[in-house]
Amino acid sequence: MGRELRGIKGRDAIKAFMRAGGIERPGKGDHINIKMPNGMIITIPGKGELKIGLLKSAIHKAGLTEEQFIDLL
Repeated sequence: MGRELRGIKGRDAIKAFMRAGGIERPGKGDHINIKMPNGMIITIPGKGELKIGLLKSAIHKAGLTEEQFIDLL
């Protein structure tokens, strides 16, 4: 399952979380905070590819499954 999560850029992940109902808030530096409908705040770096652990953690915090997240990309 983790194979599809490799090589996802921060900007693409941010757009996917926004499609899931998240609201973008400014973060520090190139990081973006996204407030999800479940009240959790996810912080994603806007530049470069995301590490798999960070992405899996963010997906879990957002209350999404990995399949739902991939569908939102």
